[in-house]
Amino acid sequence: MNLDLTNKNAVVCGSTDGIGKACAIELANLGATITLVARNEEKLKKTLKELSISAGQQHDYLQVDFQQPDYLKAVLQEYVSQQNEIHILVNNTGGPPAGPAHEASLDAFRKGFEMHIISNQILVQALLPKMQNTGYGRIINIISTSVKEPIPGLGVSNTIRGAVGNWAKTLSKELGQYGITVNNILPGSTETRRIRDLIKNRATSQGKTPEEIEQNMKEQIPVGRFAEPAEIGYAAAFLASPIAAYITGVNLTVDGGKMSCA
Repeated sequence: MNLDLTNKNAVVCGSTDGIGKACAIELANLGATITLVARNEEKLKKTLKELSISAGQQHDYLQVDFQQPDYLKAVLQEYVSQQNEIHILVNNTGGPPAGPAHEASLDAFRKGFEMHIISNQILVQALLPKMQNTGYGRIINIISTSVKEPIPGLGVSNTIRGAVGNWAKTLSKELGQYGITVNNILPGSTETRRIRDLIKNRATSQGKTPEEIEQNMKEQIPVGRFAEPAEIGYAAAFLASPIAAYITGVNLTVDGGKMSCA
């Protein structure tokens, strides 16, 4: 199987922590040159040092905040002008705050839409011409199992994630003719800062200890544990590879078997 990403250039968003960082590490391990994208420059520099480097790899980073779409567009225009080829885009950013949909403010929905749909669209439109020129493109969106089963207490996130899922499916039908695939990874509970925050919030709202909440969550997962970020990264690396050329428009669930639907 050809998993080699040597001479491939990948832009990985939200890549200084958790799942995004794991994706960047795994793509680099397969030989890709990585451009990290995040808002904290100190973390970007630290993560840059953690990426494997072999012949031909010259990793770099872009410091941007997805809450500033105009600035994101300007940074990408400058970046793209300096690149000969771009092959892989991993769209990933932190989820909207927890809470019921009916209590969420309009600004919460606007902010979520801007950070996910608008920023993803800006990224795709900026990088797409380079992918079309090479005849090789992989757009991978890190979303959530809420695309298939809404998660209680994550009203805004459920709404926005579903929109990203349909946006991606639409793109997959439009871009297949150029050798570009568009797929979504739907992680289940993963050992990240976000899962720790969710556990803490549920413990407070339900009058239980974080340990009780965590145990209950793990009991609902057939494999009995949370995913490690690297396990999501492995899925992204596979979808980014040459052997995944005929896989497009799918929602790949990586949740330890928790979801009831296929």
